[in-house]
Amino acid sequence: MPHHADFAPHDHAACITTALHAADAACAARGAQLTPVRRRTLEILLESHAALGAYDVLARLATDGFGAKPPVAYRALNFLVDQGFAHRIEGLNAFVACAHPGAEHTPAFMICRTCGTVAEADSSPGVGLRDKAAIAGFQIEQTVVEAQGLCPDCQPEATA
Repeated sequence: MPHHADFAPHDHAACITTALHAADAACAARGAQLTPVRRRTLEILLESHAALGAYDVLARLATDGFGAKPPVAYRALNFLVDQGFAHRIEGLNAFVACAHPGAEHTPAFMICRTCGTVAEADSSPGVGLRDKAAIAGFQIEQTVVEAQGLCPDCQPEATA
């Protein structure tokens, strides 16, 4: 069974269906358009819990008949990020579907350096960071946390 964003086994087909329904509902409520290329881009990101580069997405879109020019992928990816349906993983220069679409959260990413699986967790800034920002007169708008390591499937077996 595939792994969910927190590396736990889950029903991946239900995960995809739920995320697509959430995107459809959010777009309808906001008056935004989930065009066929945007929807297919989201589906591509949802097909695995690994981060994909824009050119990886573009290759899949081209295979599906959506064009092979980079702006096609970048526009769709930017829309998904702007709408909160995807995140950009800065350290990998890649994108991953949001594990909590529609929920207010501060994502933190755990990236397996072996298999490339990306798990998303909420990492709302701690009191220490908020306090330090307030003292400095700084308003936090975005926090990015990216940790690299090994997922449960890629960790070597523990020896006694």
